[in-house]
Amino acid sequence: MNIRSFLPWRRPAGRERVGESKATALAAFAAEGRAQWTGRSYGALAREGFMKNPVAHRAVRMIAEAAAAVPWLLYEGEAEVLGHPMLDLVARPNGRMAGPDFFEALYGHLLLSGNAYVAPSVVGEAVRELHLLRPDRVSLVEGADGWPLAYDYRAGGRGRRFAVDGEGVSLLHLKLFHPLDDHLGFPPLAAAQVALDLHNAAATWNKALLDNSARPSGALVYQPKEGGNLSSDQYERLKLELEEGYTGAVRAGRPMLLEGGLDWKSMGLSPKDMDFIEARNGAARDIALAFGVPPMLVGIPGDNTYANYQEANRAFYRLTVLPLIQRTAASFSGWLAHVFGDGLRFEPDLDRIAGLSAERDALWSRIGAATFLTEEEKRQAVGY
Repeated sequence: MNIRSFLPWRRPAGRERVGESKATALAAFAAEGRAQWTGRSYGALAREGFMKNPVAHRAVRMIAEAAAAVPWLLYEGEAEVLGHPMLDLVARPNGRMAGPDFFEALYGHLLLSGNAYVAPSVVGEAVRELHLLRPDRVSLVEGADGWPLAYDYRAGGRGRRFAVDGEGVSLLHLKLFHPLDDHLGFPPLAAAQVALDLHNAAATWNKALLDNSARPSGALVYQPKEGGNLSSDQYERLKLELEEGYTGAVRAGRPMLLEGGLDWKSMGLSPKDMDFIEARNGAARDIALAFGVPPMLVGIPGDNTYANYQEANRAFYRLTVLPLIQRTAASFSGWLAHVFGDGLRFEPDLDRIAGLSAERDALWSRIGAATFLTEEEKRQAVGY
């Protein structure tokens, strides 16, 4: 059967076949029953995830705030460097943002887009400021050989091109691993796209249920003693009375007054039949899992992976926050080496992470009890 037979706009006027309107309605009903999924663009994931879903919002905030709160140290070889312009630059990247604000936004871009872009403000040969570029405003320009040639940034009707192999320091592109793209990163939330839409749909279902007097949908069946159907005026009047008199949270529990021949038949499934609550919690766990946040930390019930909150918090820092900070610090070190010279590198200050205090206490206890080590060796073993 040709699918075009179901499309009325393909047929000249006046030549509609018998049964075609029913077939068209059936096709439209089937299309409405299909699942609708959120797109994987930065804007779609930001709106449906960070701005609309509480689990995704909290997971992104937890990672970004925790990672941005860890200060960086500067080393040259094994010696720590104090009072260096590189430290001043990351402590105050620009006039509008302090270091924690800058890195919180940077990590947020990485988690929601899989990509983050840092543009330098160069005066002479010195990098004076660092600015973040929103990922959806940046497009990559490939060369004839398939390698990146430049990055185009457009905002407010104006554009700017950053050459990849230009003189001096160029645009810094941070990205997460993408198995099918050579140049762009893969956002963690895209891996939990199905769970995200399921969790949002569950919240929408609950809201619609409250708006409709907190009861499942049903049908009014007209069964007159003498047979026949409702007239068009009677049908419209009945529909208007139902919408105005019995829907909405403020009308919950109001008794329904039915005229002769009308009977109410409930047609909805109960939340228990749909396993509604467990499905919603399962979707929330999948979202937290995609970001690497233990579900216990975002208040998702039924997760006993970790013995206690402290253990879950330590795993969160070790498995999620620290790898993100270390790869970002390494990228900044290599990027700024063109200006400040090779041999300098950023390292996160692990002693300032409260979530790892138990590990730090255990390490100091073991090193302190090691009588076969000198004081210098003990200091080196704990990172000094």
